[in-house]
Amino acid sequence: MTKPREIKIAPSILSADFANFGAEIRAVEAEGADWVHVDVMDNHFVPNLTFGPQLCRAIRPHISTVMDVHLMIAPVDASLEAFAQAGADIITAHYEAGPHIHRTLQAIRSLGKKSGLALNPGTPAAVAADLLDMVDVVCVMTVNPGFGGQKFIHSQLDKIRTLRRMIGDRPVLVEIDGGVTAETAPLVAAAGADVLVAGSAVFSGGSVENPRVYGQNMRAIRAAAAA
Repeated sequence: MTKPREIKIAPSILSADFANFGAEIRAVEAEGADWVHVDVMDNHFVPNLTFGPQLCRAIRPHISTVMDVHLMIAPVDASLEAFAQAGADIITAHYEAGPHIHRTLQAIRSLGKKSGLALNPGTPAAVAADLLDMVDVVCVMTVNPGFGGQKFIHSQLDKIRTLRRMIGDRPVLVEIDGGVTAETAPLVAAAGADVLVAGSAVFSGGSVENPRVYGQNMRAIRAAAAA
């Protein structure tokens, strides 16, 4: 009998209190977060501007789990070393962000980091076929990248299933980013997800002063995924 996959929860600090990142990170980790997800946006590849390597360097000492850095920037290659030096454990680049994604993934691994490949909703799973031996994580965008709090795009479930079949027995995790809630978690888990990125679904209703809500939110997502 196949052992069920252990679902990881990766709260996105895009939904945290920007003025209190260190305390927010410590709070969600204490309440059960497996990874800390950092959404880097450049107001060019996506229509929003968020964090740079300096922010990653500043929050690194507060992260005891995994710093999962998602680069929604283009061009991306020139920034890889800066984010690696800032302490990222995983660096994810978008297939759509440049003409030489294989080179980008090589560069990430040459920096001693785990490599991630992100696919936008309009990008088919097939593009990952020749890259799966170069990645540790495939991130399926279940919203269009750029903003938190968007609604889940249900057509991406077939993409998740396809990727799970393509990955086979490779040690590659399927990460879901966008619209993850206790309602959508069981859908993506059944399709083959391993890591669930959740922003507002984790941070909504809680605070550093009331972190138990973060734990309740994460346990609800995890339980729904397991069910």
